[in-house]
Amino acid sequence: MRYSKDLLAKSPESVLVGLSRTGNSSAFAELVTRRQTWIRNLMRRCCGDSTLADDLSQQVFMQAWRSIRQLHDNERFAPWLKRLAINMWLQHKRRNDPLRAADEHTDTSTSHKDQTSVGMDLDRALATLADEARLCVVLSYHERMTHAEIESLTGLPLGTIKSHIRRGTKKLQEALSAYAETAEEMQ
Repeated sequence: MRYSKDLLAKSPESVLVGLSRTGNSSAFAELVTRRQTWIRNLMRRCCGDSTLADDLSQQVFMQAWRSIRQLHDNERFAPWLKRLAINMWLQHKRRNDPLRAADEHTDTSTSHKDQTSVGMDLDRALATLADEARLCVVLSYHERMTHAEIESLTGLPLGTIKSHIRRGTKKLQEALSAYAETAEEMQ
């Protein structure tokens, strides 16, 4: 059955998920429209590369379309999609990516002289973290997940997650200390 674009745009997400599970590509396209910015931002925060984030996001949605029938609770679409995204990132990280080794040897200084955006500086600082630490920090602060949820999603031990978040946060604070100093001077 065909539904108008306007009707789909006004429909609750759970209805769109239900229609998508029956193979309705228009309903799924509306889900993508609603969730693509969130997934792209999550992927960008995980990998630190906008182009790669776009590619991974596209792969996440392709995987979602192929496996949406496996989702049994329409209300759980967002956590299910987040899990797909994190799994996609972890799979990418595990593959032999020849550019990953090159990234490890590039200069990742956090000079704030040329940067005008807090977001750009944060992305740059996040890029200095090891992959697992960056993932834990992003899931904790950006996605507001608990340590137990991160453990369940990533399969990392709880102590490792806590260490990654603690050390990653400290490194980010050091890298972004110029903002704290500027804020103190303004007071």
